[in-house]
Amino acid sequence: MSVCLTAGGRKYNDQPRPESSGWGGRIRTCAWRYQKPLPYHLATPQQPGTRSRSKALIAPALAMRNGASLPSPSVLSRPVMKLDFDMEFKAAHGAPVDVAPGVQRLTVNNPGPFTFKGTNSYLIGTDSLALIDPGPDDDAHFAALMHAIGGRPLTHIFVSHTHRDHSPLTGRMKQATGALVLAEGPHRPARDLRIGEINPLDASADMEFQPDVLLADQDVTQGDGWSLRTLHTPGHTANHSVFALEGTGILFSADHVMAWATSIVAPPDGAMTDYMASLDSLLERDDRVFLPGHGGPVRSPRKFMRGLKTHRRMRERAIIERLRKGDRTIPDMVATIYRDTDPRLHGAAGLSVLAHLEDLVGRGLVRTDDAPAIDAVFEVS
Repeated sequence: MSVCLTAGGRKYNDQPRPESSGWGGRIRTCAWRYQKPLPYHLATPQQPGTRSRSKALIAPALAMRNGASLPSPSVLSRPVMKLDFDMEFKAAHGAPVDVAPGVQRLTVNNPGPFTFKGTNSYLIGTDSLALIDPGPDDDAHFAALMHAIGGRPLTHIFVSHTHRDHSPLTGRMKQATGALVLAEGPHRPARDLRIGEINPLDASADMEFQPDVLLADQDVTQGDGWSLRTLHTPGHTANHSVFALEGTGILFSADHVMAWATSIVAPPDGAMTDYMASLDSLLERDDRVFLPGHGGPVRSPRKFMRGLKTHRRMRERAIIERLRKGDRTIPDMVATIYRDTDPRLHGAAGLSVLAHLEDLVGRGLVRTDDAPAIDAVFEVS
């Protein structure tokens, strides 16, 4: 069954690109059970959990097309866990910013509700360089990267995953510099499509991407004065990886962990079971800072990831509670759990609920007559 995300009879993909709401500030979001469960980006800094005056258009299908993150509403009743989302990031579009010794960040001028202030690319090294995530095929960003490189050799291009806001500029950068392209692999869904299922996220994927080198988990690539360790972190996409700069405590976390938002996990491109396992694998490390694909650094990554895990577990508890109260379908659950959320977001919310249900079925906590699907009937085991 296909998922139709429309507003006023028009597909979101037919609408113009939404712009960022433009305000900043640090927001604390609490978890509430069915009491004004709003996406945190619709909350004001002064009153967490209340609606913002921002008139930015929120379009979930466009977000998925651009491969970006969809913040999700909180669902439990009392404030059990706080996630401290950092909205203070100031993007210097087109200009390299020193974020650590031998590390520069360049942010693409592609802001929006789901890309935040833009996609981050990172240059590593001094005499010869590596590039992490070239970004979308954007002329201005290509020029900015080439200017920052300044004639120095670019030897390696690392790609975290194949969404269109991260990988399409790779071909031009390789052609201009001769750099070697390294990634986990081409784009693929986390699971096979089921009979009659249509992947609503196809438009977000860079299907043309092909790396020169396939990176295995724990592979270490050495360059001129730097070493990057590849860590496979499937969940947001099946081919998602993060990269640890050896000897520094810095990890480039791409879209797996970001300071400003939770990562969208939507089947069949993503899988909640994989996402949670990937969080666990990073929690075993002792990195001091994450540099993500959007927004500013995550300063206390282990504490933040524990909050992300709690957020996801509270969501699954809310789903199980709805099943115990008699809900049997994803639309029924979304109608209650997301009842105060803009109805135009309900299609995307359904994919998030499906991701949780796939995980719950796999763990034996929920059952369905057939494989979990957007139109399946579910009940507590």
